[in-house]
Amino acid sequence: MGNIKTDYESTLKSRDTEETLDIWFYRPIGYRWALLCKRLGIKPNPVTITSIILGMASGYFFYFSDIRMNIVGMILLIIANSFDSADGQLARMTNQQSRLGRVLDGLAGNLWFISIYFFISLRLMNEGYSVAIFILAAITGFFHSFQAAMADYYRNAHLFFIKGKDGSEFDNSIKVRNDYNQYSWTKNFWNKLWLRIYLNYTSQQEILSKNLQKLMKLIHKKNDGIVPEWLAVEFRQLNKPLMKYTNMLTFNTRAIALFIAMFLNHVILYWIFELTILNIMLIYMVVRQENISKKMHYKAIFE
Repeated sequence: MGNIKTDYESTLKSRDTEETLDIWFYRPIGYRWALLCKRLGIKPNPVTITSIILGMASGYFFYFSDIRMNIVGMILLIIANSFDSADGQLARMTNQQSRLGRVLDGLAGNLWFISIYFFISLRLMNEGYSVAIFILAAITGFFHSFQAAMADYYRNAHLFFIKGKDGSEFDNSIKVRNDYNQYSWTKNFWNKLWLRIYLNYTSQQEILSKNLQKLMKLIHKKNDGIVPEWLAVEFRQLNKPLMKYTNMLTFNTRAIALFIAMFLNHVILYWIFELTILNIMLIYMVVRQENISKKMHYKAIFE
């Protein structure tokens, strides 16, 4: 039992960044999927692609006003998220982490919700809304993208400070752009394409994290990218309380809100929740994190 627990724990990124629902539900399920895939010789990326297919398929079932169809969609989305958990656990279990895997993982959630938003829009049109509802869907999707991207970025930043580069997936747009420029569209189309997507994603994350960028540049300049122990300890202490907001801005909270809206048969409430509560949470998280990074940057200059 002890070995099983140890093996399971080794597939988690960090207790600091894991959400309670993930630890007790999605991660154990994902771990079992990962064990099965390992036995069958299935690699992480096909698992991610399967999660994309299931998550996008769930959107179709949210088109209907029949709650029984909606429940099918909920189940598909839950299974998709368990696969999304499994791919990372499998990658860590088999030491098959890759940048392409990170790109696919980032795309997965966005593609799920593009499908969900599309079918919700069609449902709302059936309920009397005009085609302009797609504009609201696009606006909500835009903010959703920022919410999820910043949450992912701050979690990886936290992991970088407590576990170093090898224990995180923290990247920067300069490095990604250099890699992107090494390929040509004619000879390396697919590598060029996914690096373009990843470059856009990374650049998006950096827009709202200027002070964190300054801190990272200083660490690379003074310590060759190695975080001093005092900085790791203090950053973790200040930053750990923000991890609950990064978790709320990713999947579980918005999925629960979506399911509640479905059961109430007022799906527009889900978008209102995203545009108000989650955006307020995003602003609060960014301001707090920027203040932490500014403080740490100032102290690191004189250390």
